[in-house]
Amino acid sequence: MKGIVFTEFLDLVEQKFGLEMVDDIINQSDLESGGIYTAVGTYKFSEMLQLLQHLSANTSISIDDLLLIYAEHFFSVLKESYPGLLDTYKDPIEMLSSIENHIHVEVRKIYPDAELPTFDVIEKTENSLVMIYKSSRAMHHFGLGLMNKTFEHFNSKATIKIEKIREDGTEVMFIINKN
Repeated sequence: MKGIVFTEFLDLVEQKFGLEMVDDIINQSDLESGGIYTAVGTYKFSEMLQLLQHLSANTSISIDDLLLIYAEHFFSVLKESYPGLLDTYKDPIEMLSSIENHIHVEVRKIYPDAELPTFDVIEKTENSLVMIYKSSRAMHHFGLGLMNKTFEHFNSKATIKIEKIREDGTEVMFIINKN
């Protein structure tokens, strides 16, 4: 997992819960990296999972809800760092349907060894989108948060339903209907 995911996560934890919480979750975890991350480094997903689990335990916020909160933060980072990417699109359905064929291609130019989930478009209309998310990591709520922020970015609203294909959350169907 790329270091930017860790550095931005810890920035969010500091902003929302304070520096002491950052220290607490790092100290409560058994991290190979020692909790020292660089944006361009690569780290094990198990470290992110430990940080999330300890943050959840310390705040009584579910991991899924923490991933939603983190996705909102991460979207703002992407918006600030790569404004041209968002300006390419005029509509949230168009943008979300191009994750695999455009956005992930651009991400791989910056982070060639990034392990990204796949988003297979099953059905697309002007106002709806059905996609299958597949990942070795059950972070579909992070994807949901990014989708929510995508609609907000385009001053639009949608109903997004998640259906688990695999019980562990490594494969889910997103059913998106623009309101």
